[in-house]
Amino acid sequence: MSVRQSLLAILDQGPCYGYQLRAEFDRRTGSTWPLNVGQIYNTLDRLERDGLVQKADIDADGQNYVEITAAGRAEVAEWLGSPVVRTMATRDELAIKLAIAVTLPGVDISRVIQVQRTATMRTLQELTRTKNTTADPESSEELAWLLVIDSLIFAAEAEARWLDHSESRLTRARAAGFAAPLPLNTDVPKRGRPAKTAQHNA
Repeated sequence: MSVRQSLLAILDQGPCYGYQLRAEFDRRTGSTWPLNVGQIYNTLDRLERDGLVQKADIDADGQNYVEITAAGRAEVAEWLGSPVVRTMATRDELAIKLAIAVTLPGVDISRVIQVQRTATMRTLQELTRTKNTTADPESSEELAWLLVIDSLIFAAEAEARWLDHSESRLTRARAAGFAAPLPLNTDVPKRGRPAKTAQHNA
């Protein structure tokens, strides 16, 4: 999630102070990914350092406003006009957990998958119930919130399908006899990144 670009996009609507930015971010995303004020101010410091925002007025209550610069507006336009690139380097805790678990002795990987599937389905049901409380948006704020909820629902559905696929793959691997635990490699590791195997390069 790009907090940096999100805050810049909000500032493109007009000057804000820290707490106001946090409230606006929450309002526009349905409070799905709450930010703390420290994170807001740290991001603003970096944006100012990079010449994307600058200090503006201080109001009667002592609130320090920040405004976007021309360079900041250009970055917002570039962000909105570019795709979000999802790289292989993004770590997924669940994928890592299953990858490690399947190589360990004494781990009931089917049980690990079942526990996760139960939690995923519960999350999916809760998200669907939440979505159904606002079937037809009556404001852009509700529409933004529904887009976020839809994204979370699709992600949960995809996770459930992936868990089913993983369980099927495990069953086939066991039938083929190559789902044995992976022993520790006692060779001295070489420095640097490990070389890709021929299987991965194929």
